[in-house]
Amino acid sequence: MSTHATENSANGSATSSADTRIHNIGYRSYDGPRLGRAAARRALFSQSLRGAYGLGRSAKSKVLPMLLFAVMCVPALVVVAVAVFTKAPKLVMEYTQYAIFLHMVIAIFVAAQAPQSVSRDLRFRTVPLYFARPIERVDYVLAKFAAMSSALFILTASPLLILWIGSLLAKMDFADQTEMFGQGLVSVALLSLLFGGLGLVMAALTPRRGFGVAAVIATLVISYGAVTTLQGIAYGTDNISAVKWIGLFSPITLIGGVQAAFLGAPTSFPGGEGAAPGAAVGAIYLLVVLALIAGSYGVLMRRYRKVGL
Repeated sequence: MSTHATENSANGSATSSADTRIHNIGYRSYDGPRLGRAAARRALFSQSLRGAYGLGRSAKSKVLPMLLFAVMCVPALVVVAVAVFTKAPKLVMEYTQYAIFLHMVIAIFVAAQAPQSVSRDLRFRTVPLYFARPIERVDYVLAKFAAMSSALFILTASPLLILWIGSLLAKMDFADQTEMFGQGLVSVALLSLLFGGLGLVMAALTPRRGFGVAAVIATLVISYGAVTTLQGIAYGTDNISAVKWIGLFSPITLIGGVQAAFLGAPTSFPGGEGAAPGAAVGAIYLLVVLALIAGSYGVLMRRYRKVGL
């Protein structure tokens, strides 16, 4: 019995040794440079900014953002063409009026791209993978906030650049046009930070893209409709002083109030210049805008303290 057992054990060991293989699957240690958090933050910013316009994604993903960009620029081209061919002394639309006039296009862009930027990471639970790298929550929030704001600034500043170039082609005064162009850039910079922050907050509250889109539309569009309706009622009942205060409750009218108070823009409030915010009320408008931008960043930081755990 012991002889057979010894033979079977020897045969089993021989068979096991014969079947053993060592497979080299190509793992090698990394000896290159380790770029750290700054490079990771820049890469996330670049990827998010490109993604806002569908770059690096499917052809279907490029259709809506590129279409909205074209819709933003076409009116500027028409204004420039009219000014050049009629030799008009000034543009038919102020630089500071342009984004307010096309605010619906901007709101649709935010509603489409803010959920794309953050909701997919939440839905597919990829956020912890970001934090497994040399990147922290503050880096993620900063990159996403900066990318969304930059995408909006490109969307809103490009038509203003077209208007400025067209005004020079129409031989309008260089100094005046450059000053107004600068005022327009300040206005759309504030708008981009405000809309970008609010859009990301609404989108980050839910992993479902549809809910994020609805939340952004409600924040940017429905609030504007409600505020303008209330302003119209206040103006119709001769309560002119209330018009400027009601404007504090909508992102779009907030930007309109700031630029009317400090950037020489014509007001779109009912009642015209009589209802426009002065310097004192305009300062309150500006403080509210800055508080909303800072508050959006704070809410995003709080949200991502929990989501990656």
